[in-house]
Amino acid sequence: MQPITTTIIADTITKRPAESHKGSYGRVMLIGGNQHFGGAIIMAATAATYSGAGLVTVATDPVNFTSLHARLPEAMVLDYHDTTYLRELLAEMDVIVIGPGLGTDDVAAQLLSIVLSDVQPEQRLVIDGSALTLLANQPQSLPAVPIVVTPHQMEWQRLSGIPIAEQTPTANRQAQQRLGVIAVVKAHRTTVYTDQQVWFNPGGTPAMATGGMGDTLAGMIGGFVGQFADFTNAILSAVYLHSAIADDLAATRYVVLPHQISVEIPKYMYKLSQDHSSN
Repeated sequence: MQPITTTIIADTITKRPAESHKGSYGRVMLIGGNQHFGGAIIMAATAATYSGAGLVTVATDPVNFTSLHARLPEAMVLDYHDTTYLRELLAEMDVIVIGPGLGTDDVAAQLLSIVLSDVQPEQRLVIDGSALTLLANQPQSLPAVPIVVTPHQMEWQRLSGIPIAEQTPTANRQAQQRLGVIAVVKAHRTTVYTDQQVWFNPGGTPAMATGGMGDTLAGMIGGFVGQFADFTNAILSAVYLHSAIADDLAATRYVVLPHQISVEIPKYMYKLSQDHSSN
């Protein structure tokens, strides 16, 4: 295994060219947030927006519309029960993030099936949270597109069939290759499994042990892979920066909340881009 290094992040998060516009930085759709877990999709969408995604659209249950608009007026919103309109918009996206707060009922299963059948080769797919449980419960072929899954260890156990106690780098790598995805297995030391090698994240703090942290990471990954060309390096950069921000915040507080990380993302990205341009 190799550590994710600041060199990778600095080479990924570079200064934006003057000749660019919102369409230059990725159209990202996030799908999730049922009637009980609206906060999850709001946190994911917030992270995607603060990560620099050019256009963010949230497909969610209508019960979340008011909260989402109040929290994140930059995001567009649609009722995920309107599958005809959903499919129209899916075709326009660069990145699809599905799972935060999605649930595992029939509506959720239908939404996942739509995404897996409609996603196009040029699009990028982030599968998180409830969508991973659905995949584990109802295995189905994954499309031939760039896919990253972001399970915590229990979700990875369901998806890979490997008990937590047996989740060694070798076993996880074999499962990741069998699935044909990049796997971000979240733990105290999060590990990223790619086709080339295995990376471990040197950061992380117990102050991050609170609900919504994984939703925020999924949103960050969606925002990063929507604007940075190298799929693997964008994922590694999001994983690293997510915990690096939390580590810094934890120096002066007992608990770090997910939305506190999101607020800091633009500042850290700016510093990294300036450091790179001055070298």
